[in-house]
Amino acid sequence: MASAGLIAVLMFALLLSLVTGAWPALEKFGLGFFFSNEWDPVNEQFGAANALYGTLVSSFIAVLLALPVGVGVAIFLSELSPKWLSKPLSIAIELLAAVPSIIYGMWGLFVFAPWFSEGFQMWAGEHLAELPVIGSLFSGPPMGVGLLTSGIILAFMILPILTSLIKEALSTVPNVLREATYGIGATQFEVIAKVLLPAIKGPIFGALILALGRALGETMAITFVIGGAQSMDVSLFMPATSISATIAEQFNEATGETHIASLIGLGLVLFMITFVVMGTARVLLRRKMQ
Repeated sequence: MASAGLIAVLMFALLLSLVTGAWPALEKFGLGFFFSNEWDPVNEQFGAANALYGTLVSSFIAVLLALPVGVGVAIFLSELSPKWLSKPLSIAIELLAAVPSIIYGMWGLFVFAPWFSEGFQMWAGEHLAELPVIGSLFSGPPMGVGLLTSGIILAFMILPILTSLIKEALSTVPNVLREATYGIGATQFEVIAKVLLPAIKGPIFGALILALGRALGETMAITFVIGGAQSMDVSLFMPATSISATIAEQFNEATGETHIASLIGLGLVLFMITFVVMGTARVLLRRKMQ
């Protein structure tokens, strides 16, 4: 009880320190701080909308790209791969989680971004930008850095978490379910699609939320590749910013009380988003397990 209570006290103290530090900005701008897209340190006008938009969009792109790949890799390693190949591949994937985020950022900036600019972005500008509805997502100059690049780098970073957790979930499914399904004449695809994946819906959802939490709070890798622009553009090729990137870039240079309080306010926003996402996930996961 003491240990559990200590965790609760620490969480409350963290929230209280963020609210106290951000109070000058919240008092000056009110609720408009969360919805304004103006970030002007010279005139001391600050809003969290730009950073919030970049955080949510890049995290959504990362999850959208990493989830199907993670499920596919986990199924291959658990059900399809021979044992002599499965173990070294599993170790290699787990080692990806140990790579520091700044290494991902440097690789993204110096290796992936130039290739992405000259390859996919130029091709997409010629073939996808004129399409209705989705064309605006792929418009703009091929600069390499931007929301889509940051989402892809984040997808690489959360892929080991998704793969490892889903693979472990598949290993907990009793073999009797596999054998019974094969015994009635089901194919391997039917066993995977109709027995194994439905059996681990809850763990897949839990792994997705853990990966989303990692993506929301990532700092250094995103700072390298998102572009650092305080703007909200429809195009995924345009530079943007995120909450963690804005704090990392500006906190050491902030001098005014309002500027510092606004950066702490961004931290408060990120704390609230993570808390809401994790809380909602626990409720939904409990319902799924029931």
